[in-house]
Amino acid sequence: MADDKDGDYCTICGGMVPKGSDVVIITVDGKEVGINRLAFIIREVADHRPEGVAAIKDALLARVKALNYVPTKKEAAYADAVYAEYLKYLKKVE
Repeated sequence: MADDKDGDYCTICGGMVPKGSDVVIITVDGKEVGINRLAFIIREVADHRPEGVAAIKDALLARVKALNYVPTKKEAAYADAVYAEYLKYLKKVE
């Protein structure tokens, strides 16, 4: 076989890159990052309506980490970036 590769792999974590339109590219700490199922995550958190910025960021980050690799040292940057996307979503639905 010329190529044993059975999919596309992340250059950071080595995991399979999800296929389809569920991946949204956002900027985290100055770098573009694909977040799998970001729209679903944001809608889910918005539906639960946690109170306070810290609670919202915690809820978003927990869901992002359940479906994506998040480097421990970058958790705060991911939380900030996803929270910014969350705020954009809220402006669209209001």
